[in-house]
Amino acid sequence: MKLTDYSKGHKAVSAINTLAAETVWPEHTTPLNIREAEKKQFWPKGFSAGTAHAGIKQGKKDLLIIKSDEPSQAAAVFTKNLCCAAPVVVSKEHLEQSGSSIRAIICNSGNANAATGEKGLIDARTTVEKTACILGIAPQEVLVASTGVIGTLLPMGKINSAIDSLSAVLFETSCRKAAEAIMTTDTFPKYFGLDIALSTGIVRLSGIAKGSGMICPDMATMLAFLVTDARIEQKLLQEMLSKANEKSFNTITVDGDTSTNDMAVLLSGSSSNNRILPGSRDARIFYDALEGLMTFLARLIVMDGEGASKLVKIQVEGAATDLDARKAARTIANSSLVKTALHGEDANWGRIIAAAGRSGAVFNPENVSIQFEDLVILQPGYLSDFSEDDAKKILCRNSYTIIVSLGDGEGSAVVHTCDLSKEYIEINGSYRT
Repeated sequence: MKLTDYSKGHKAVSAINTLAAETVWPEHTTPLNIREAEKKQFWPKGFSAGTAHAGIKQGKKDLLIIKSDEPSQAAAVFTKNLCCAAPVVVSKEHLEQSGSSIRAIICNSGNANAATGEKGLIDARTTVEKTACILGIAPQEVLVASTGVIGTLLPMGKINSAIDSLSAVLFETSCRKAAEAIMTTDTFPKYFGLDIALSTGIVRLSGIAKGSGMICPDMATMLAFLVTDARIEQKLLQEMLSKANEKSFNTITVDGDTSTNDMAVLLSGSSSNNRILPGSRDARIFYDALEGLMTFLARLIVMDGEGASKLVKIQVEGAATDLDARKAARTIANSSLVKTALHGEDANWGRIIAAAGRSGAVFNPENVSIQFEDLVILQPGYLSDFSEDDAKKILCRNSYTIIVSLGDGEGSAVVHTCDLSKEYIEINGSYRT
């Protein structure tokens, strides 16, 4: 079954359960049952969420708030795009002003509030101030995010009215509805959670994400909000998030475009007895779970790439350095020629080796070997003798791995990508209108 064949009403659950079933989760973690999580408690103790309709998107919820009952430690990573959006600027300011003590995240979809100048900054700050007033907290305790069309001012009258309604629904929003409220061209909401067994007891780590196009994070339109009731001091929290981000959201690409609005935030409750100390066994257990959840959400984003029908793992081995491996893997994963071959289910290994050759990675081309899963496509010395029928069987799958060995060292890297279809052009050819 193609990734795009899920029935509309059950697409999220089907996509999430399909990926969860093939995921090897770290030790000491128990994945949440998604159907049960929707009915019961998805968010960790001390956190809640609410959604509202501001009228940015026709007939859909387009405003989300995630609230912490008490000040939470916050860690965040942001887009490195020079043309970053107003909410990115304001959120960075608030993390510095508050000492990374955060009580809420407010996010709208349908409008990126990017390339909007001084008025965009004023609107982002107004959104924060209105949210803080409703919740009875300080403005610097609020982070703000936006996603959608670039270059259009926010409809602040509608947003202010929608924020007024949020306080009444803070305990009524399911994880699915929360994730739906931040979607743009996504075809299904992305959410998941893990229970983690620490030495002091069970803690929960929950997260939602959005992204489908403009995906090639450098920290695409990509947002991720994660919360935990584990108690972690900010320095360690930031170290964990930054490291896990490099292993997850920074290993995916749909179209090679880094957004103006990319943001991933992790909040840690401050009142829990389950405190995690630097260098402890619990810290290692929690980090593994965090990387696992972030990688899972990242792969959901690639599964839902605009017009995509295949989730493909590009695994580069035998590079002189990890940096060389990353260069080769990302260039292969971003290549339009490679991605169209994936869509056409064509075992055109020449496009793969050509992409690696222009990546900037240093290697001897004659030492390169390529596999599709366990099928050898190319051997060193440019020797290629494989069954096209066997290759086609692999390329017809929804999900598979391409392994490229450069034969030059111990460096390795992984990037998750998707195919490039006609539907991608149709979606983006009329996105603004």
